[in-house]
This record gives sequence, structure tokens and C-alpha cells, in this order.
Amino acid sequence: MTLEQVYLLMVAAAATVLVSVAAARVATRVGVPVLLAYLGVGLLLGEDGLGLRFDDAALAQALGTAALAMILVEGGLTTRFSDIRPVLAPATVLATAGVLISVGVTALGAYLLLDVSWQLALLLGAVVSSTDAAAVFSVLRTLPLPRRLAGLVEAESGLNDAPTVILVLAFSATSLTATSPLALLAQIIYQLGAGGAVGIAIGAAGVWFLRRLTLPASGLYPIATFACGILAFAAAGLVHASGFLAAYLAALILGNAQLAHRRATVSVAEGLGWIAQIGLFVMLGLLVNPDELPAAILPALTIGFVLLLLARPLSVLITLLPFRIPLREQLLLSWAGLRGAVPIVLATIPVVAGVAGSEQLFNIVFVLVVVFTLVQAPTLPWLAKRLRLSTAGLGPDLQVESAPLDAIDADLLHLNVEPDSRMHGVHIRELRLPPPAAITLVVRDGTAFVPGPATRLRHGDQLLVVTTPHVRDRTERRLRAVARAGRLAHWRGEPGDPDRPAEPRARPVGGPVGPRPVPPIVTGEEPSSTLVGSAG
Repeated sequence: MTLEQVYLLMVAAAATVLVSVAAARVATRVGVPVLLAYLGVGLLLGEDGLGLRFDDAALAQALGTAALAMILVEGGLTTRFSDIRPVLAPATVLATAGVLISVGVTALGAYLLLDVSWQLALLLGAVVSSTDAAAVFSVLRTLPLPRRLAGLVEAESGLNDAPTVILVLAFSATSLTATSPLALLAQIIYQLGAGGAVGIAIGAAGVWFLRRLTLPASGLYPIATFACGILAFAAAGLVHASGFLAAYLAALILGNAQLAHRRATVSVAEGLGWIAQIGLFVMLGLLVNPDELPAAILPALTIGFVLLLLARPLSVLITLLPFRIPLREQLLLSWAGLRGAVPIVLATIPVVAGVAGSEQLFNIVFVLVVVFTLVQAPTLPWLAKRLRLSTAGLGPDLQVESAPLDAIDADLLHLNVEPDSRMHGVHIRELRLPPPAAITLVVRDGTAFVPGPATRLRHGDQLLVVTTPHVRDRTERRLRAVARAGRLAHWRGEPGDPDRPAEPRARPVGGPVGPRPVPPIVTGEEPSSTLVGSAG
């Protein structure tokens, strides 16, 4: 490769990333999941678009596996163990026994409805039964769901890739009778057990090593931390264990070990995760041939409805029965089983193995992922609201992001006054934020200004709040409480708790009828909470 070709390759790669970022912004504005924007960029660059030809399924499988490992490492580093610890047992059962149930039901539906061989039916069931980590991390973390439910789906998506990969590899063998069910079960147990052991060991060793390592630049710590997760993935693969499970567990341990420069580590991990997602979805968009997709629409819709309305609900209902999870939460968990890059990457395995009919299977999986991502992701907030499961989270009236201000050991919170927020009409002084937290900037109608105590907030305002870690929790609670219940939030019994709805307070008998002044905010320590987008 000449130097000029290197320049052209770099220009093409940078332009693809920029176009993908712009497409993601447009997709977010129109309510389309971001991952579909990346797939669309790949289709536009492909043979029926700009003419870029890419049909190497083996290379796509190798690069896709590496990208999925990066996504799982990023997911583990940015997941708080306190969110998934209460639901680790049901998530594990759902990621193992639940996958087997879903595979069986989906395969039976494919065999009866599509008139395909048992091998293709089992492959199709195994490929589409895995909840995708990339889709879950990019979609669920922006929704106002209770952290317990979101944590359960996140943990499941991080754990269920391992058994799914094992099943797809087994079903892609030349003869299904070559492997007995007992041998397959023993293989699953070994890969999960060995992969988990490798992940835990490398994660613990990485914590020990990084705590004793002194590096010349702070930017090297995030790279070293991320490399530990990749090391766990590769080491597990060398011993024929589950690299996906090892990578997720190692990153989970590293991300919750309170290592130095954690904020920088999270930022770097998120950036690498986005690069992996962009590269992965664009590559998969290039791999598919759009001319072959129309023939796959009807089979994809058939299997998709079997999976969404029968296989996934049955797996959730059966596996979560011992955990006494309410039915409405099970309904949301059934609908939140998002599919994304993992099924498409797994669909390349039978193609590389030369299984008869695997090309059509790949097209079915591609169409299924696109269609049902468009169906499930945008309707999740509506379903959560109808099931009365969104009121206990952040809620659509308050969306908080944070950026580190290391120089003054502070966080910068950004929030929007949404159309249904009761923060509308409230004066800045009436927010009564705990000192030293303060509203530093208001953006209104495209114009930024520094507010005064008498500034009245309006719908559509964007607020920048500077707070210190010591009072950040109380600041977020107060902002959330005012957004839910207005300036009299405390008097109305709204604590701003992210995991508990407001409890109305009764007025004393014989008390005054008119409005009462807002009582002072309690300045004592309150239980800590974890918020979507929190840098920690």
C-alpha cells in the first residue's frame, strides 16, 4: 500500500465517522435508534449506493467479534455494580435458561412456519434470541426506567452472548447429530465457568496492578484499564472459553474498583465504544446486499413476531417465576429484549461454515433487526408509561448529563425544562439548591444568559448547574422534585427520589386553606442514587 492509498483510506474512514455522527444526530431528532443510522450509512456506501464492495463474511465475523468485545468492555466499565447486584441472579437465569427457552420456541416456529430444515430453524432461533448489548446500552440508558429493571436488562445483555455463541457454533456444524445434548451442555458449562473465572481473575489482577502503577501521563490510565478488558477477552478465547463473558466481568470489576482517573476512563471507554459501534454497524450495512432483502421481509416478520410475542415473553415468564417479579415488569422486560449487531454478526458464522441456506438466513436476520428495532425502541417509553413504570425513574421532565470539572472538583449538570415539567414559571431563587450548587447559565431560544435570583424559568430552557460531589445527590433530588411537583414540591411530599414516586402529604385538620411557604430543604445526608448519564 502506497502512502497516497493510506491517505485515501484515512480520509474515507474519517469521512465515514463524521457522516455516521451526523446521521446519528438526525436519527435522534426524528426518534430513530442510532444504530439504524449507522446501518443506513453502510447501505449508502455499499454496492447499491456509492458502489463500495464488501462481501467477505469471514473478515466481517472477525472484525465484528472484536468490535463486540470493545462494546462489552465499555458496557462493563460504565455499569455500576450497585445497579445490577440486586438483579444479578434473575439476569443470569434469563441469560442462560431464558436463552435456551427462546431458542427452542423460535426454532419450532421457524420449522413449522417457514418450511426450513431443523438445522436452519435452530440456527435462526439461536441467532436472534440474544439480547444485544450495543442496542441495550445505547437505548435503555436514555429512557426513564427504574434502575432495577434497566440494570436487569443490561446485565442480561452482557451475559447472554456467551451461551448464544456456543449454540450458533454447535448448530453450524456439518451434522447436528455429531454433538449430543449432554456434550453441548458440558461445553456451555465449561465455557461459561472458565470465561467467568478468567474475567474475574484478570479484572482483580488489573485492579491490583493499576493501583500500584505510576504512569507519566493521566491519559495512559484509561488506555491501560480498557486494555485489561480486551486482555480478558483474548485470554479466555485462547483457552476456548467465553471471551464475551470474560470481557464483561473484567470490565465490571475494573469499573467499580474506584481506580484513579475514573472519569477519564469512562469518557475514553464511551468514545471507544462509539467507534466500535460505528465501525460495526457500517460494516454490516456494507455486507448486506439490498437487492436480496425484499425476499426476506415476510420470513423476517414471521419469525420476529414469534420471537417478540411468544418466545421472549415465555422465556421471561418461566425463568423469572421464582423471583416474584410483578407481571407488568415482566411485560416491559419482554418488550425490552432489543436486537442489534450481535444477531447480524452471529449470522455470519453459518455463512463462513458453508451451511446450506445461510445466505438467506443472514438476510432474514438483517431485516428482522431493522424492523423490530424500529418497533421496540421507540415504543419502550410509551409502554413503560402505560405500565406505570416510568414515574419512579428520572422521568421525561428532567434529563441530566454531567461533565467533569476536575480543576475545582465539581460537576456540570445539564438539564432541559421539558414541555410537561412543572419547573415552568419557577424563579431561580425558588429552586433552593443546596450551596454551593448554582445555576450558572440559561439557554433560551438560542440565546445564553446568566440568570439572576428573580429569573423565571420557561418550557424549553436549558440549564447549566455547577455542583460539587458532596451535594450533587441533593441537588439532583431537588431539581427532580421541582420538575415533578413545582415550587411546593417538598410541601407536597415529593422527595425527588429516582426510584420512588411522590407520596402526597395530607394537610392537618383545621389548617389554613391558603398556600403555605416552602419549608427549608433538609441538608442532612440522603441515600445516594445513580442517574442515567452520571459520570460518577
